[in-house]
Amino acid sequence: MTSSAAGIYGNFGQANYSTAKLGLLGFSNTLAIEGQKYNIYCNTIAPTAGSRLTQTVMAQDLLDFFKVEYVSPLVLWLCHEQCEENGSLFEVGGGWIAKLRWERTQGAILRHQNQSMSPEAVRDHWDKICNFQNATKPASVHEAMNQLLEVLSAVDIDTGLAGNPTSAVASTELGIPLSAVGQKLAEVEFSYSNMQTILYALGVGMSTKEPDHLKFLYEGDSEFSCLPTFGVIPSQSVLAHGGLSTIKGLNIDYTRLLHGEHYLELYKPLPTSGKLTSRGMIADVLDKGSGMVVLVDAHTYNGQELVCYNQFTLFLVGMGGFGKKTSDKAKVAPCCRQAPLCLFQAALYRLSGDFNPLHIDPSFAALGGYKTPILHGLCSFGFAARHVLKHYANNDVSKFKSIKVRFVKPVLPGQTLQTEMWKEGSRIHLQCRVGNTGDVVLTSAYVDLQDITDATRGLQSDLVFAEIGHRIKDFGPELVRKVNAVFQWEITQGGRTAAQWTINLKSGTGSLQKGPYSGKPDVTFTLSDEDFMKVVQGKLDPQKAFFAGKLKAKGNIMLSQKLETILKDYAKF
Repeated sequence: MTSSAAGIYGNFGQANYSTAKLGLLGFSNTLAIEGQKYNIYCNTIAPTAGSRLTQTVMAQDLLDFFKVEYVSPLVLWLCHEQCEENGSLFEVGGGWIAKLRWERTQGAILRHQNQSMSPEAVRDHWDKICNFQNATKPASVHEAMNQLLEVLSAVDIDTGLAGNPTSAVASTELGIPLSAVGQKLAEVEFSYSNMQTILYALGVGMSTKEPDHLKFLYEGDSEFSCLPTFGVIPSQSVLAHGGLSTIKGLNIDYTRLLHGEHYLELYKPLPTSGKLTSRGMIADVLDKGSGMVVLVDAHTYNGQELVCYNQFTLFLVGMGGFGKKTSDKAKVAPCCRQAPLCLFQAALYRLSGDFNPLHIDPSFAALGGYKTPILHGLCSFGFAARHVLKHYANNDVSKFKSIKVRFVKPVLPGQTLQTEMWKEGSRIHLQCRVGNTGDVVLTSAYVDLQDITDATRGLQSDLVFAEIGHRIKDFGPELVRKVNAVFQWEITQGGRTAAQWTINLKSGTGSLQKGPYSGKPDVTFTLSDEDFMKVVQGKLDPQKAFFAGKLKAKGNIMLSQKLETILKDYAKF
């Protein structure tokens, strides 16, 4: 849309023109909101440029200074498919471009219970009403409504609205929190490379000082893997960019938002790179008196396959008072390991996607009552999880099932995080405290590991893949030349994934890797350990197994014919 400075600021003698031009901005802002889910973006420019309309009133020097060529590059960029700007306003002219936004004061609450609101009160508070110090910059109608809702929390609502049915209805329309339950957040795609999984591992304290950490830090390692708790990163994208603000009834004030608890469950090891899709939903809303608890469920998929589930327990200070106290939707929730947190731990972790200034900006942290920026709760969450994975599972990511924690106190970069753990069956109970002070920071926490007796040991197929590894070592270059493909195998036992193998015969001298492929395999096969043995020994025809549903394949299935080169002479198996 093309607006004008006359519409933004007004101009003498141009009432009709200014009205139309500012109307275009409102039109554009609404189109931006309505079109976003269809990937249609809408922005507005307010240009200053020489044209046939202005050539009779501008000197030639000024016309040359404000050429249209100095406006069109901005228009081209805003219309480019890579530009994700939406709902914005830009002034442009003479080679200068600036983005504009609305700003408003903190304002003043002039209403008090059992008292009328007078024009004298407006007069007496005029300076405060007009004071732009610490001004706010609402970016949506939902954010704009939050400040109005503070009026309702600052006044005794029951008394203030008693006997006033019209006002009571209005407050209901502003949002009953329970109406939010079941509402869905926008589906979000998260694309990442192995560099981001490495960055996450560094963010939660992995180090090259520990030899067994290399599998999480070096993409060339034969067992290169993604830390299980990386599963929180794609899921939190459903909350990003004000996602909760779109939920009717919540009226979220982000300055009052705390991350109270977190639950993560993995259904299979996460790929080290790829594209995941997360779908969020408000599972429940609870009244805790001093605040409101919002349970957000996020299911994350790799294609159509569910790979992990997260539940965020969010606490909103001062937003209680609507009645519901309990929920059946909430996930419920020794040896010792210590890890020093480097002074830049929060600055490093935020590069995984949580850019809340509370963790980097001292002035913003001060607004929240903290002397210094604090560590992300999900960073200490990652530290605790990797301590358990190291001590009880020898860093085998396939043994990780789920984790639940409650965040109690903030942690500061530079402190030492101490994880205390004890085992009961396949559940590891834990709590974390700051070694420097003894303060408990994570509690009511546990990690569930896959039972070592189910689907993790005693696989006959392990011996077959060992033989395949020998063959690749002996005939790798020849196999790469003949096959030129990457095969991924998912071996199941008892209906669950028990092992993953990657046969890479596409580059170099070929390789065999236990675990998922870091890129996109050409073909992925899924079948049970028992049926796998029957196939490689020639006792089960692969085609019959496929049509019987015993063998599942996705990708370029025609390449499966080249497997004969690898699996022939099955007697050796």
